[in-house]
Amino acid sequence: MPNIDWKSLGFGFSDVNCHIRYVWKDGKWGEAEFVKDPYITMHIGASCLHYGQECFEGMKAFRQKDGKVVIFRPDENAKRMFRTAQRCVMPPVPVEMFIEAAEKVIQKNLEYVPPYGTGGSLYIRPLLIGTGPQIGVAPAHEYTFLMMVMPVGAYYKGGLKPVRAVILDDWDRAAPHGMGDVKVGGNYAASLFAHEKAKHDGWPVELYLDAKEHK
Repeated sequence: MPNIDWKSLGFGFSDVNCHIRYVWKDGKWGEAEFVKDPYITMHIGASCLHYGQECFEGMKAFRQKDGKVVIFRPDENAKRMFRTAQRCVMPPVPVEMFIEAAEKVIQKNLEYVPPYGTGGSLYIRPLLIGTGPQIGVAPAHEYTFLMMVMPVGAYYKGGLKPVRAVILDDWDRAAPHGMGDVKVGGNYAASLFAHEKAKHDGWPVELYLDAKEHK
């Protein structure tokens, strides 16, 4: 077993046995590969870097009282990533392949799933990125689907309890006919400035109005 103080786990990256990777090229997905290296080597012209062809998900695996490990609704995350990929003109990851990837990478990292009762979980971050070079504005011809895992504690250190929030009406995180219904990094980039300002002003979380409400 890894030497981890389970009850003091934060929410951040840590090394595990391996992650899992698939590459899409020549019109099809390749076989699963287990990779130890947490770094990605890609072309300087990769479409994820220039045109934002990327999306991700976030889900958790929990150890039950009987020792079994279960994932919370992975099919719903798989379906949303499928929709997001279509919206970003990327090859969708089939739902079956998504769930199989999660099961395989968890199996390889079972000792990193926190024990029952510690409040921790194995965080699973699926990531789909355009890794093929694309200088003109167009979809890439090669993509990489990764699923990384790491043991984590609660996202909010105080647990699930009510918090004060500030309503922001100077910035939008998403807009009608935009991409707020899919999980892409650009939605988070749009929120970082306002998030840091709210945190600086003493607010633990910010809320956004619908863009139509303050035109």
